[in-house]
Amino acid sequence: MSENSQFRFGAATGVGSLPGDDAREAVKTAAGTFEDFPFLPELPARGPGADMIGRSAGMLVELYARVEPSGWRLGDRPGRDTRRARAWLGEDLDALEEFTQGYEGPLKVQAVGPWTLAAALELRGGEAVLSDAGACRDLAASLAEGLRLHLAEVRRRVPGAQLVLQLDEPSLTAVLRGRVRTASGYRTHRAVDRQIAEATLRDVVGVHDDGPVVVHSCAPEVPFALLRRAGVAGVSFDFSLLTERDDEAIGEAVEGGTRLFAGVVPGTDGPLSDPAGSVMGVRTLWRRLGLHPGLLARAVTVTPSCGLAGASPEYARRALAHCVRAARSLADNPE
Repeated sequence: MSENSQFRFGAATGVGSLPGDDAREAVKTAAGTFEDFPFLPELPARGPGADMIGRSAGMLVELYARVEPSGWRLGDRPGRDTRRARAWLGEDLDALEEFTQGYEGPLKVQAVGPWTLAAALELRGGEAVLSDAGACRDLAASLAEGLRLHLAEVRRRVPGAQLVLQLDEPSLTAVLRGRVRTASGYRTHRAVDRQIAEATLRDVVGVHDDGPVVVHSCAPEVPFALLRRAGVAGVSFDFSLLTERDDEAIGEAVEGGTRLFAGVVPGTDGPLSDPAGSVMGVRTLWRRLGLHPGLLARAVTVTPSCGLAGASPEYARRALAHCVRAARSLADNPE
């Protein structure tokens, strides 16, 4: 991440989704809790078009999607579902502009990455875009152009912000390992060649050439090395899913300057440990890798383990505030 090595990430932030359907309340919470690293929330409870896939489908350029009983399917022209997705994103951006007046610092926005989108969106015949290499290329190009326009719009509304683009790729490992099921459910799609997957990600990452890109996956077996080669500045993951098999890749990532977005706070309602307890695993990992404790605060951003759409509003607020306290604990007591 050499080109982003001087970028100052915040110590804690959210992943993306929050419960409820009030855009102003969600942005107020995100901006108020993370004063040095707010994010643009997603509110899937509003319905199709506010969900992760629909929201990103609404950003596509010259490709349009509609809701079918089986999910989101590409069509010939923009319809009600596309218009609704774009309208909700517009509401969210209005709220973001309102609650970030005068803000200067890192600001994170999220969209679904090209491979998870290809696994989720259907072609006209009902099979996933993933089944057609040419369609995958077209989708990635459309997404890249849509993200370029989206980032420009956020910059216009929050001119003092340093934008961080997060690409959500929970299906990336399944795509690489040939685990994405076909429409029938009886077979799986062929694994995508890792070099093609990497090159496609690199192209999409490249649209944000004046700021860092983070890839988020709350699935096991996050391909840290591939993501680093694709040019990402940070990797966001569910810390509880790590195993010692990931140690070498994580150690190399940290030493190479990659930021770790460690999801240590549960994403669904439950008891929260004390802040120091929440980051105990991060400290243990650091010791196991032989990394200098002083690197911790410079290398780690604390987040929930995944989006909070399935949590209660009260728990979501507590979880976000807990991330801030846990990050402070990590900075104050790295050992």
